[in-house]
Amino acid sequence: MGLELRLPSGLHRLRTPEALDAPEGPITSRVVYAAAHVVADPLAENGPGAPAAVDWDTTLAFRRHLWSLGLGVADAMDTAQRGMGLDWSATRELITRSGAEARAVGGRLACGVGTDQLTVARSLPAVIDAYQEQLAVVEEAGAQPIVMASRALAAVAKGPEDYLHVYGEVIDTASQPVILHWLGEMFDPALAGYWGGANLDDATDTVLDLIRENAPRVDGIKVSLLDADREIALRRALPEGVRLYTGDDFNYPRLIRGDEVGHSDALLGIFDPIAAVAAAAMRALDVGDTARYDALMAPTLPLARHLFAAPTYHYKTGVVFLAWLAGHQSHFTMVAGAQSGRSVSHLTELFRLADEAGVLPDPELAVHRMRQFLQVSGVDA
Repeated sequence: MGLELRLPSGLHRLRTPEALDAPEGPITSRVVYAAAHVVADPLAENGPGAPAAVDWDTTLAFRRHLWSLGLGVADAMDTAQRGMGLDWSATRELITRSGAEARAVGGRLACGVGTDQLTVARSLPAVIDAYQEQLAVVEEAGAQPIVMASRALAAVAKGPEDYLHVYGEVIDTASQPVILHWLGEMFDPALAGYWGGANLDDATDTVLDLIRENAPRVDGIKVSLLDADREIALRRALPEGVRLYTGDDFNYPRLIRGDEVGHSDALLGIFDPIAAVAAAAMRALDVGDTARYDALMAPTLPLARHLFAAPTYHYKTGVVFLAWLAGHQSHFTMVAGAQSGRSVSHLTELFRLADEAGVLPDPELAVHRMRQFLQVSGVDA
């Protein structure tokens, strides 16, 4: 009899995870980034509003794990709790340390350029200065810049022309092509109305104006709107050579797989907990084995849709919970105390779906830790 665990929903028998081939060389058919989480220092004062205290050794070890699979790392993004506990001081150190690790192992690294050092947004020049300060840190670390959506810009911009002006200045400053970042309000309610339009159609027009004006200096745009049809339409409208990096954690398998016109590349938070399976699926695409790709990716989608369920911005809690169950860290503690962001029932279902998706590499460890979690939560297991 295999491993089993009594969950509140009933007895769950675990599957034996599929053995995946060891990576051989880089992924070639797509550009793929996993947006990586940070590991908190469990003995530090990582409470709400406190400065972030990071376990740097474990945080960097997880990035080496992602690189070893052939994935790129997108660092200092919302998955790393930017705007939800990871302050600019810790973010700057994360970028610098990740840059050194990437150079040491030859890993692909892109890092978020934001404006979160601003405590109050007062003007467009202040937003530009904040972006440029962070851009310098990212480029000094040797990483590709991802120009993140800015709460500060959303607060002071009066219309589309302000977005075009600010982004144009930042793109002009960059020494290499940048990745733009369109994050929907489901990920951050402070970004409602981003790009200055009354609706998403107007916002899309502004985004396309910006990219067409700056196409040689834009590598691509990450789109996290959880709207596959809108993403496909935008992808088809992009200038030649500009990538669409899907950030759609609800529809990524078919968007990456693509259609007769094209495909999306990937910059995804879900690729943090499903990294090994995702890497194997990408390698299947490399050799044109779409059946194998589909077979690997399909079971991960229910997991992703649960992980990113509303309120979507709490998905980081599930990412770290799965990292603990998988053995990538020794505790379930997060900066800003964000481990309280999801309920026991949500995390219990996450465990079940993670097992069905084959992303728990050591089922015995996962069962042991899940049982501990349920017991400390007052649930017999």
